[in-house]
Amino acid sequence: MKVAPSLLSCDFSKMGEEIQRVDRAGADWIHLDVMDGHFVPNLTIGPAIISAVRPYTKLPFDVHLMIDYPLDYIDAFAKAGADIITFHVEAKSDIQATIDKIKSLNIKAGLVIKPNTPAETVYPYLEQLYMVLVMTVEPGFGGQSFMADMLPKVTAIKEECAKRGLDVLVEVDGGISEKTASTASKAGVDVCVSGTGVFKAADTAAAIAAIQNA
Repeated sequence: MKVAPSLLSCDFSKMGEEIQRVDRAGADWIHLDVMDGHFVPNLTIGPAIISAVRPYTKLPFDVHLMIDYPLDYIDAFAKAGADIITFHVEAKSDIQATIDKIKSLNIKAGLVIKPNTPAETVYPYLEQLYMVLVMTVEPGFGGQSFMADMLPKVTAIKEECAKRGLDVLVEVDGGISEKTASTASKAGVDVCVSGTGVFKAADTAAAIAAIQNA
């Protein structure tokens, strides 16, 4: 299991040091939540912040765009140092055009589905994707409770990929801790985003290792 600590739960006054802390503690990726105050009712960070913290680690930057018009910002996030860009099927940009744009910049592309969106929505695009992110909370805020009833979507996507001979990663985000990671693992999850579960843990390295070994 890969672990991508979500910076949404870090101490924003020392973001660079927080990234180094989870890097030293064994994180696999760094997850960066970008919110525009329209697609979700919260505002977080943009390309300037990502660019500023990029030098603090060599770990892949997993950038999750919770914005209305992701296509308009792909260039900016690519330039800022994103390695993976995921965006929502529910957003207003053309899905195919956005995937094409991401891949044209040699960045890995992923699609995200909210809790009320069926797994089948991503099926037409699976051949072109590096990853699918299944939200296990309503996107917008950290610290929410894990929605286990989202896991059948993970299994369905993994089965569809297996049927087509595709190796697409499935990531989950929302309410991930040592306890919920084992449930996620049984469903076929490859990558767990964890914010509170990592940044607020008494022992960061132990928290990350527990999820990785789930």
